[in-house]
Amino acid sequence: MTHLQLCSPPADNDGTCRKALWRRHEGDSWAAFDALPKAIRQRLAEHVYDAWSVNALILWKHYKKVHGATERAERAMIRYLDYCERLEQSAFVAQNGPLPHQQAGATPLRYDSSR
Repeated sequence: MTHLQLCSPPADNDGTCRKALWRRHEGDSWAAFDALPKAIRQRLAEHVYDAWSVNALILWKHYKKVHGATERAERAMIRYLDYCERLEQSAFVAQNGPLPHQQAGATPLRYDSSR
């Protein structure tokens, strides 16, 4: 009879190196997500990884303070979220090698906001 050595499960299922890049703020993720504007919620729902909505709400409050609660502020934040996602993907690729969709020349699926 063979004995299998069981590994203790990790604290979460995040296999990325995000924790080395960012600090995750504590809070109610669902309440934070619900407090964001619709366009930002949509973009976070499309994020390749868990979007850390508490961090996004803190960031939204900053953008709202700088630009006002406007579409311009929403677009600026979405551009920044896209930039952060690219940083995360670059760090992941550096650690683990290319992602299959990048090797194939594809991009993550996004909803068409004009529809």
